[in-house]
Amino acid sequence: MEIATVVKANGGYEADRRRRLRRLRCSVKDYAWGKIGSDSLVYRVYAANSDQPIDSTRPYAELWMGTHESGPSYLEDDDADGGSDGVTLRSWIAENPEALGDRVLEKWGCDLPFLFKVLSVGRALSIQSHPDKVLAKKLHKAHPNLYKDDNHKPEMALAYTQFEALCGFIPLQATVLRTSLRFEIRFDEERSLGSFMELKSVIRAIPEIEELVGSEEANQVFCISEHDEEKVKSAVRTIFTLLMSAGPDTTKQIVSKLKHRLHMESQERHLTDKERLVLKLEKQYPDDIGVISAFFFNYVKLNPGEALYLGANEPHAYLFGECIEVMATSDNVVRAGLTSKPLDIQTLCSMLSYKLGFPEILKGSRIRPYITRYLPPFEEFEVDLCDLPCGASTVFPSVPGPSLLLVLQGEGRMSTDASADEISMGDVLFVPADTEIHLKSSSDLKLYRAGINSRFLDSP
Repeated sequence: MEIATVVKANGGYEADRRRRLRRLRCSVKDYAWGKIGSDSLVYRVYAANSDQPIDSTRPYAELWMGTHESGPSYLEDDDADGGSDGVTLRSWIAENPEALGDRVLEKWGCDLPFLFKVLSVGRALSIQSHPDKVLAKKLHKAHPNLYKDDNHKPEMALAYTQFEALCGFIPLQATVLRTSLRFEIRFDEERSLGSFMELKSVIRAIPEIEELVGSEEANQVFCISEHDEEKVKSAVRTIFTLLMSAGPDTTKQIVSKLKHRLHMESQERHLTDKERLVLKLEKQYPDDIGVISAFFFNYVKLNPGEALYLGANEPHAYLFGECIEVMATSDNVVRAGLTSKPLDIQTLCSMLSYKLGFPEILKGSRIRPYITRYLPPFEEFEVDLCDLPCGASTVFPSVPGPSLLLVLQGEGRMSTDASADEISMGDVLFVPADTEIHLKSSSDLKLYRAGINSRFLDSP
């Protein structure tokens, strides 16, 4: 579809050309953990977005929208041919820096500070963490082929379907009720409330952990108060590092023993969600230390429309489902398990914050009819979700920073004072700073906007 440019009588064509919406062709990643073909949301979006032939037998894991050189977006309009030979969004921004707005240019230079993605997770991603800015610079300087960026990578995942993840260390001692709507944790009625929700119960209930790390180290957790934060962190760091550093032969033996024990116990009782997850992970990644380490992390289940955000140096692993993800522009990942990719266990174990407790889940705040905002504590980004019923209208007010728009459902019309466009599923558009967007749906429309965090833009 072509964007029809509206040229004002008192304005020049060139000014309006720079300010209009820019339709993008985006890059896709076929990582092995992605869903296959049409089962993947990424596949369906990419098929609608791309003008290239699509192989339906491959895994489709991530759709990248933004300026990162590992997965650039290209302009598709009357100024570029689109595809791999077209003009990248990054190069267009370099020639039109005013599209970012003054505050963004001053803070982050002539580039988008965020990267927008769609993820389709068919099996677990690696146990991983992302470095802060200081460590990112050190890792990039020392190993530029492995750590390609000198930037940090805070991120937020907004569930499109039910979405499962491991995230952060479980608390030393649980103080939550049996029913937790936030995490949808379900326990076998015959087992204690604390089972696998608190580290003390994990150490008691999983003898394989003590066998790996030693009795003296494992029993540290019973000798400290949850209120002594530094001692708690030190104990968890020691135990987790010993666990993750186990040799391959020892790991294989212990994982096999754990698997056998759980299969035997499943004949006498219902396994907990966490135990069933561990057995599932073992099938996906046999003899991997990440299988046992899963007991240390919160098992989070997001409903559609709920979001999880992650700062630097926090361990996590996405497990299953589909989400919209936004992050600072970086591809730095430190991995330590549940992957065939290169591991950097010592770096990961040394960089983690070892904060214990459940992560915050964002439900979003309604900022105007049909639009819900997800606002994490990071300057680089926020996400708006627009659910617009058939025939309804709404407005995204102008903001002094750039945005990316992604249509995941339905059809409609999008207009600004410089352009008008028919939109449908798979469309991705770049919105310059200071652009008000009017939306009208012709069928139920679901659209996501990634932009600069409004707290940053509104700050003095």
